Amino acid sequence: MNREKEIYKVTLVGSAVNVLLLTFKFVAGALGHSAAMMADALHSLSDFVTDVVVLVFVKISNKPQDKSHDYGHGKYETLAMTVIGLALLGVAISIIVKGALKIADWLNGEVLEAPGMLAFWAAIVSIVLKEAVYRYSIHKAKRLNSKAVEANAWHHRSDALSSIGTAVGIGGAIFLGARWTILDPVASVVVGAFIVKVAFELLKNGIGDLMEQSLPDAVEEEILRLVAEVPGVSNPHELRTRRIGNHYAIELHVLMDGNLSLKEAHDKASEVEELLRGHYGEETHVVVHVEPLGSE
Repeated sequence: MNREKEIYKVTLVGSAVNVLLLTFKFVAGALGHSAAMMADALHSLSDFVTDVVVLVFVKISNKPQDKSHDYGHGKYETLAMTVIGLALLGVAISIIVKGALKIADWLNGEVLEAPGMLAFWAAIVSIVLKEAVYRYSIHKAKRLNSKAVEANAWHHRSDALSSIGTAVGIGGAIFLGARWTILDPVASVVVGAFIVKVAFELLKNGIGDLMEQSLPDAVEEEILRLVAEVPGVSNPHELRTRRIGNHYAIELHVLMDGNLSLKEAHDKASEVEELLRGHYGEETHVVVHVEPLGSE
């Protein structure tokens, strides 16, 4: 399986759906006079933009290491996730502000126009298609171990969930009468608030990796346990970990018998490295520093 081609395939499927939906939503929002649907259309537009970001950054992140990038280009994939989070946050703020202005107009006595049925059906179609794309993308993200594809999958899920809120708001404004037309802009604000939460989660993870955040405690404990089980190796310590894109970087110290020859100690250290690469992937960066027993 070619990882880069698989990521392209997943992203292109999502892009095709996004182009279809954003066109349909903008038309439905304009003809149906729905603030909630226009907000949903902006969300789909941001989905399409982030699909382009993923395609560009994954291409770069899969380049092999070179003279100026000794650890490869994996961080570009993490950067893509962060860019997606920023795009989502920008869209969410725009949606909330526009919805809040509509609500303020209603409170000042302005009569809001009820949305049309076209907008309602656009929301239903969006829910079905985006949930399907989410399930497809998250399945592929786990198989490919791609943070960028995972981020994009959650972007699809956020669009599906926001469309549920949109459908409720538009449906309420249509079926409950003129007094309830306020539900349309209220739904758009709720959609925006939900997107803010998703954006912050993506930014937290992306910025954490870019700032060399350590791997989760459970992973670090597993690393120490695996190394300690290697015969002739004891007391793994001074563990340092981080992510490089979709790969792990692991550095640690271990104790060995001080009477071992240099070759024997080297071979044992190589055994530790191969164990960790076999468990976490061949691209895992591993450095093992050997110390003689008693030096602790």
